[in-house]
Amino acid sequence: MKKSTSIWDKVVFAINLLVAFLLILTGVISYVPLQFFSAISVLSLVVPFLFALNTLLLLYWIARLKRKFLVSFVAILLGYLMFGIFYRFGDSGFAQKKPSDLSVMSYNVWHFNINGWIRQPKVGDSIINFIKSKDPDVLLIQEHSRRRYKQLEQYKYRSETPHSDRVTQAIFSKYPIVNSGSFDLPNTGNNIIYADVLFKKDTIRFYNLHLESFKIIPSTDNFSDGEKYEKTYKRLVVTFSKQMEQAEIFRNHLNKSPYRNIVCGDFNNTQFSNVYKIVNEGLQDTFLEKGKGFGRTYDLWKIPLRIDYILADPEFEVLSHHNYDERLSDHYPIMATLRLKSHQ
Repeated sequence: MKKSTSIWDKVVFAINLLVAFLLILTGVISYVPLQFFSAISVLSLVVPFLFALNTLLLLYWIARLKRKFLVSFVAILLGYLMFGIFYRFGDSGFAQKKPSDLSVMSYNVWHFNINGWIRQPKVGDSIINFIKSKDPDVLLIQEHSRRRYKQLEQYKYRSETPHSDRVTQAIFSKYPIVNSGSFDLPNTGNNIIYADVLFKKDTIRFYNLHLESFKIIPSTDNFSDGEKYEKTYKRLVVTFSKQMEQAEIFRNHLNKSPYRNIVCGDFNNTQFSNVYKIVNEGLQDTFLEKGKGFGRTYDLWKIPLRIDYILADPEFEVLSHHNYDERLSDHYPIMATLRLKSHQ
């Protein structure tokens, strides 16, 4: 009996070493913005799973009164230091909004369900009604439908992706848009738009990003079938490589911005990726400041992922962040309230 227990412990400990190593490796790679590491960066998609496994193994060894728990303990500690928190116990309630505050919503609307992916009547109209009920000052939409702008009559100003052959993004604003632009991303239908909004006496630049999608339909066949798994993995690697290129293009543009910036959009990647770190460098993540829970904006095999973001320059105070549970798209909407510190 003792011998079989000893063999079992050795097997569990070998798995423990592998899982701990993968978590630490993924954390290190997330700080190396090189496309050479795209093949390994795919691991960032399963970071929550690696954290969960290490936690279970930590508890297992503690229950067995074995010092082997230190392996997962160190991995979790280093993972926390490298990735930061991904679950917040904070209050996501809204602070009382003042005239000097700015509410911002980001929402991938999936073309307002124009192709009927969600089998409900008038989903597009429901999205419009939801937006109207929350009434953000600035609305940034990914996968927009140009036919819907007339239903958002509360926004006097708007900017959209200018080319019909691109996935359309849009920025709607209650405040004047004094300048706008768009830059396409190479070898893809995705693009990035921006708009300079005159808010009170300040000009704020809003970026709306829609980075490369993995275009993978969740299915166990994609990972259980050897041939399909290889194709799926190659597609993941290619997509990561494109996302990193797109993130660098965006970062170069942002670095030249003459204004305070707010960056929103569907990054199609988690906060554990180097794609996120490139885009987020020097900015505040409103969820990490004032959010609650996992901050889910997308479900993958019922796993809550956060791939949509509102990021702001440090000159803004984040007053609130809210994740909504409206199932009207394949993404969930998010909204934040910000205040320029100079307006306090």
